[in-house]
Amino acid sequence: MLNEVSDQPPPEPAEGSDVALALYSLVAMVVGIMPRDISLTVATTLNVLERAGPQRITHLATRLGVAQPSVTSLVDKLEHEGLVARRADPTDARGVLVALTAAGRRYVRDRRQVGTDLLVELIDGLPADQARSLRAALPALEAVVALAQRRADGTDRLATAVGEAQR
Repeated sequence: MLNEVSDQPPPEPAEGSDVALALYSLVAMVVGIMPRDISLTVATTLNVLERAGPQRITHLATRLGVAQPSVTSLVDKLEHEGLVARRADPTDARGVLVALTAAGRRYVRDRRQVGTDLLVELIDGLPADQARSLRAALPALEAVVALAQRRADGTDRLATAVGEAQR
């Protein structure tokens, strides 16, 4: 029951949870103050296409956790806006791939720059010693980004190995 009082002390926070909470809070705040010209689903779709290259709609649907008909409608809209294009799948004559157009790549690049500029503004507002600490942590932050990318791409061998080792 939620109203019960426990005699047990609260669990110890996991190592790194303070850093994880700070990073999560930062991401949530930045997402919240970015221009709202597109939905998070559209932004994620465009970013997946930019990072992973052309994709089948079924793969995009799985990746986004969205029903295939919804992704088809989304791709129709993005195609109408000139951000993506459908093209034949060279590995399957019946298949169709969705790819970013040049305009789509520019849009993703420009949106990333808006987010980068926002973060630069925030970092520039820090005391010099804190800004230096962030710069010193850059290799670790880049490693976290790489791990997150591998997990998003389904190539996170570490997570797979850990999962297999725990069996």
